[in-house]
Amino acid sequence: MKGELWTSAEAARATGGVNTRAWIASGVSIDSRSVKPGDLFIALAGPNFDGHEFIAAAFNAGAAAAVASRRPAALAAEAPLLMVPDTMAALEALGRAARNRSNARFAAITGSVGKTGTKEALRLVLSAAGPTAASEGNLNNQWGAPLSLARMPRDVRYGVFELGMNHAGEIAPLTRLVRPHVAVITTVEPAHLEFFPSLAAIADAKAEIFLGVEPDGAAVLNRDNVHFERLAQAARAAGINRIIGFGENEASEARLLSCRLDAEASQVEAEILGTRVAYRLTVPGRHIVQNSLAVLGAAALLGIDLHEAAASLRQVALLKGRGARLVIDTPQGSFTLIDESYNASPAAMRAAVAVLGRSLPGKGGRRVAVLGDMRELGVDADRLHAELATALAAASVDLLFCCGPHMRALAAATQSNLAVEHAPESNALVPMVLHAVKPGDVVLVKGSLGSRMAPIVDALKTLARGSRAASGS
Repeated sequence: MKGELWTSAEAARATGGVNTRAWIASGVSIDSRSVKPGDLFIALAGPNFDGHEFIAAAFNAGAAAAVASRRPAALAAEAPLLMVPDTMAALEALGRAARNRSNARFAAITGSVGKTGTKEALRLVLSAAGPTAASEGNLNNQWGAPLSLARMPRDVRYGVFELGMNHAGEIAPLTRLVRPHVAVITTVEPAHLEFFPSLAAIADAKAEIFLGVEPDGAAVLNRDNVHFERLAQAARAAGINRIIGFGENEASEARLLSCRLDAEASQVEAEILGTRVAYRLTVPGRHIVQNSLAVLGAAALLGIDLHEAAASLRQVALLKGRGARLVIDTPQGSFTLIDESYNASPAAMRAAVAVLGRSLPGKGGRRVAVLGDMRELGVDADRLHAELATALAAASVDLLFCCGPHMRALAAATQSNLAVEHAPESNALVPMVLHAVKPGDVVLVKGSLGSRMAPIVDALKTLARGSRAASGS
């Protein structure tokens, strides 16, 4: 079992709850299916589920105790429970208490795109300097952020947490929980536009991250983004005096001097807070380069040696569904699969297509884009989809498969320039793509999570005689 994380007495003080018996927990879980021995299970209740129904399963999996607002009838009398009025409020209280007892330095990251990759890169850099806690995956919402804090070991030196939203007012309570010393906004782009009247409103919602920044804290902002000044003004209004811009703009304190973009890697030279560094990223894309500047700026503000931080970036890896590359070996030959199936927005879609454009097909191969609808774009959805035609042309894409009602607009905008197949849903694309792909192809699969593009990735993998990760150059 892992070391002590929560005692029954500490948890009771934090939540105002009452224990039925003493216990010690080494972890925290809100999902009985992933409970590990020694975990504290928190029985959250929502409109479609009630964690109290799974308390017994959590104990069967080895939970040390459970946080509950009522005792399930069939539960053993000796089961250790922390009884509270509201289990969600208890989770937030545990997260707040974990943050209060920590002497670590914290960063919080938000943005329309690039949050998770930037968080993982900063986690990597900070971990090389000392014990680091970070939100796992995309645990970035009203329960993910306090859960990540509640799981934070006592002895961490650094913490990095991703904060997400799709409505105004969602980030403010999260940043007040995390209380970061450094707040990073990767960029502001059309994403969740269905829920906002304008891009400026999205910028204002992202700027809520400044409301929790610690005194004498700093903001790291994309100076190449048109909303930089709006965000900087919001940071100053929140009492933040140190604002670091990153990008190619000459006024950037974390400034890109040069980069060489290859299909599978980038060589970068930058000046970060007056220090010149050169480093290699073994993942492709100008957007990755851009966000690496934010990572180095944040790391420097947290006291990390810049040359060591830059050297650590070589170890950054692409995540499943977020750009991971596989070489799929078939009996007829091999093709390359770029898995971007996790999510999509116009900016992220353009960045992924640009990576496809820098990827060189094998002999007789083609660049193939398999794209699903980008969701939550509101009344501008068709226009934003159609505008991707320019990116496809610039990337010399040979064949487009697309699905969803809004992708019809892209199909119409590109059908005179390249071969296009459109389907109403992703499952209808599967046989088309499997029939079309051939050795030498480079195949990009991308779309919003709700467009269900991952099954296309899985289907392409079934063609493998034996797949392997694409090696960096």
